[in-house]
Amino acid sequence: MLTAFKAQSIVELKQRDKSKIECVLAYGNRVLVGLNTGSLRIYRVNEPLTPAPNGDTGVSKDDAQPSKPAQRPTDLLHEEEKFSKRAVQQLAVIKEANVLVALTDNHVSVHDLQTYALQEKLEKTRGASSFAVTSNVEKDAETDIPSLASRLAVAIKRKVLIWSWHDMELDPDVQELTLPATVKSLTWVSGMKVLIGMDPGYTLVNIETEEMVEVNKPVVAAEAAGQTVARFGAVTSSGMGYMGMGGWVPKPMATKLANGTIMLAKDVNTLFIDEDGKPLEKRQIPWAQAPDAIGYSYPFLLSLQPASKGALDVRSPETLTLLQTIPVPNASMLHVPQPNISLAHAGKGFLVSSDRVIWRMLATSYEAQTEELVKQARFDEAVSLLGMLEDTLLKDKPGQIREIQIQKAQTLFTHRKYRPALDLFTDAAAPPVRVVSLYPKSIAGDLSSVDNVIEDSQEDDTPVDDGDDRDNTKEPSTPRKSKVDKLKSTAKDSDTASIKSVATVSDSAIPRDKSKSGPALEGPDLKQAVLALCSFLAQSRVQFQRYLNYDGTLKESIASQIADPEAEVPFRNLVVIPEGQDKVDWEKELYYVARLVDTTLFRAYMFALPSLAGPLFRLDNFCDADVVEEKLYESGRYNDLIDFLQGKKLHRQALELLEQFGQNKAEDEVMPALRGPSRTVGYLQQLPPELIDIILEYSKWPLETSPDTGMEIFLADTENAENLPRDRVLAHLESINPDLSLRYLEHIINELDDPSSHFHQNLVDSYITKLKSPSLSTTDATNYQTKLESHLLTSTSYNKAKTFCQLPADNSKFYESRAIVLRAMGNHKQALSIYVFQIKDYAKAESYCNEVYLATAPRSRALSSARRPSQGLPAPPVPSVTDTADEKENVYTLLLGLYLKPPSGEQRNWAPALELLSHHGARLPASSTLDLVPDDLAVKELQAYFRGRMRQEITALNEMRIVRGLEEVKRVRTEGELVFGKELPQGGRKGGRSRRVVVGEDAHCKVCLKRFGNNAIRVWPDGEVVHYGCVGGRQGKRTGGGFEAMARGSWA
Repeated sequence: MLTAFKAQSIVELKQRDKSKIECVLAYGNRVLVGLNTGSLRIYRVNEPLTPAPNGDTGVSKDDAQPSKPAQRPTDLLHEEEKFSKRAVQQLAVIKEANVLVALTDNHVSVHDLQTYALQEKLEKTRGASSFAVTSNVEKDAETDIPSLASRLAVAIKRKVLIWSWHDMELDPDVQELTLPATVKSLTWVSGMKVLIGMDPGYTLVNIETEEMVEVNKPVVAAEAAGQTVARFGAVTSSGMGYMGMGGWVPKPMATKLANGTIMLAKDVNTLFIDEDGKPLEKRQIPWAQAPDAIGYSYPFLLSLQPASKGALDVRSPETLTLLQTIPVPNASMLHVPQPNISLAHAGKGFLVSSDRVIWRMLATSYEAQTEELVKQARFDEAVSLLGMLEDTLLKDKPGQIREIQIQKAQTLFTHRKYRPALDLFTDAAAPPVRVVSLYPKSIAGDLSSVDNVIEDSQEDDTPVDDGDDRDNTKEPSTPRKSKVDKLKSTAKDSDTASIKSVATVSDSAIPRDKSKSGPALEGPDLKQAVLALCSFLAQSRVQFQRYLNYDGTLKESIASQIADPEAEVPFRNLVVIPEGQDKVDWEKELYYVARLVDTTLFRAYMFALPSLAGPLFRLDNFCDADVVEEKLYESGRYNDLIDFLQGKKLHRQALELLEQFGQNKAEDEVMPALRGPSRTVGYLQQLPPELIDIILEYSKWPLETSPDTGMEIFLADTENAENLPRDRVLAHLESINPDLSLRYLEHIINELDDPSSHFHQNLVDSYITKLKSPSLSTTDATNYQTKLESHLLTSTSYNKAKTFCQLPADNSKFYESRAIVLRAMGNHKQALSIYVFQIKDYAKAESYCNEVYLATAPRSRALSSARRPSQGLPAPPVPSVTDTADEKENVYTLLLGLYLKPPSGEQRNWAPALELLSHHGARLPASSTLDLVPDDLAVKELQAYFRGRMRQEITALNEMRIVRGLEEVKRVRTEGELVFGKELPQGGRKGGRSRRVVVGEDAHCKVCLKRFGNNAIRVWPDGEVVHYGCVGGRQGKRTGGGFEAMARGSWA
């Protein structure tokens, strides 16, 4: 049982004193005792120790009885023997009015609180049976000024009289309420509501509106079908049995609890209602017999058993569980000083009295009560107790509740209830370190405390090493504990050192004998526990991923938040900080937990759910690489091992394994997918360009083994391949095989359009070197010759002079290449000489001239267009084609000259010359062409040339006539629109110089806002009229037009 209170006898009547105690009243350090003789005794209570803020009155939780005080608990200060002629039935204090209210001889009288002298006997209260007082702060409805209001309610048979004090002044008016039955009890619910108990039941009365609300039982589903609602506490047919027992009817009792809840009790029945009289969904208190009195002393519910039993029950108002039974022989009265529902009451102590003895209940500290409940494994009660207490009474209330929930989860885990235990760990946000340590070494690694039970039990005298060795070991661990020690946790260690206000786990429900601790965690039990652990760890991952980056650094927002030493650390519940450690590296601590969680989750998946291990380590994670690598290697999951190492950016280790697997050097048999260079090539393709050193190092063996496959590293259509440093790649490939470097050059130039001149020149050099090789086959020579010529034609970035010097003049393979280079250098005559005299391919020579002519023709057309006449002006004479052709060197003339006037040693070529004149005569200048024609050539042979020239001249002349006609039509239309405006779709016209504008007398300028009068005006193209002088200035800002509008159209 809980020891929430200790009974201290403070007043005990001597044997020779024949008087009896009728009522007690406590206020401040005074206890007023009303006797059956009508006397009033005033005692001063001597505090044994100064009460602690949390309610601790100095009573140790380990004391069986209250320690004997150094002085008497009370001193009798005064006795008013003539206080009343009859027994003093009830006492109360209205401190604000400085009065003592007493019920004697069925009358209510008011006495002075200091002298206890009678001030007034309230004659209207003749026949009174009880009364109730209350004091509250109220605000005036009109002025909203707060004032202190005290009220006295007196029960007189079927009436209730109410007196009121406002700011120590008694109101002259007395309020009277009439009830349907005799009033048996009065309880103030609030400053304006009083709960009245009668034999027929309870009624809640609003004294301001005099509205009465009957308190009914809660409606049950079975009773909701048309049956009348029954009042709680009513004397029904079953209740009439009371009349057969000497006319005894149970007294209706009520007490106000915290949070506006009121408990009603009649006989053994209870009902909880709110301040509006509505029943609450709450079970009844399982009383064996009706109590004599009930009360509420923050935060416990009190019930005084009948005097024959002589016991006081202490219950939790939340769970209604019996927490403590205090023996108080023959006690019949219970008095709780006001206020009894808030922390202001904590530590004051309430009174229990018999007719001879008064006991004062001293509260133990809330920490001691919580520890005691935890020791008894009553975790729910401990959490309920902490939940009812105010935060100011406890140190780190949320932390204490969390610690108790964690201890409850540990107990459930010990009792093999793994799923509920892990769910509770999750709800309590338990540190993963504490949860993982409950598992064997196969799951928890060095952090486990389960596998060391035998070893620790044999070395009970060996001190536990609770040093932090995170910096000295690969995997940090907390101190190891035996199974029993782990569950008991009697000594503080690094896992629980952060919880200072609650005792660590020491549950009587946990077996203390190692032989009763149950079987070791193995087999099906271990698998069930591991499956539950997976869910806990998965949710833990979600938490720390909000605060930590995968590189081990805190997220920027969190780092700035915890930079303030006084700031609250949002992930404080995830880490375990050793006691006494002032400076904490939160980044390091959180990374340690993240690493532990992911590594343990990996072990758990490998043990219970191997299929889920892959998705874990393929994504970003904090797993310990050594643990995962060892586990995957042992299980033969080589492909998963490669994926994990890649995810952890341990590329060198992964590539070394792939090399062993690919070259079949591994000790064990590997899957076919890992054999050969394909897997290595795929891995290297995924590496970023920053890792070029690793890429080049481990690409060597694939290139040597399978060049085509290995070249995919550098030729793949991926961003990584395109962004590799091309100079280093080219040098690397050159060192392995020049053919590979040639392929790479072709790739970056032809497909990636690399404009670097040295790459273009290297490709030319490579082609020339290949063509000069004597061992080159005819097919390969033709292929490389075609590639060289194509590259020379399309590229403009190579060194033309250097390339021309490299091309042999006496090798037929390079004739056309030399011609292409000469063309690029602008030496058309030399290039044509190669086609005519060395290659002797006149069609290529003619094609050469066509390409050069067409390449230069657009420039001539552009110059011709620039000289065209503007609209409305007479056109100049059209230049002839001959004149245009003479302005530049004509490539056709060069070719014709080589045909008809060849160098010495060469013969004239009449046939290709005449064919050139026939096909392209119009493109040849007439004067220079005729000068090249020999005198002995028959005119008949030039018939086709002259016909072509004439046709070309006529065509050009006709074209210019058509253009001139079209331009004239356009000019006429433009002049018409200027004069008459543009034609509208409806047939009208708008704008133009001939348009009219009407300016009325009231019209004003939109710029200066003045009337026009006889001033000169100007009209905008859109019809807007302004003063002639307002065209400049700021008209653009006022009208939105300005000079921009002027630019869009002309003025009228």
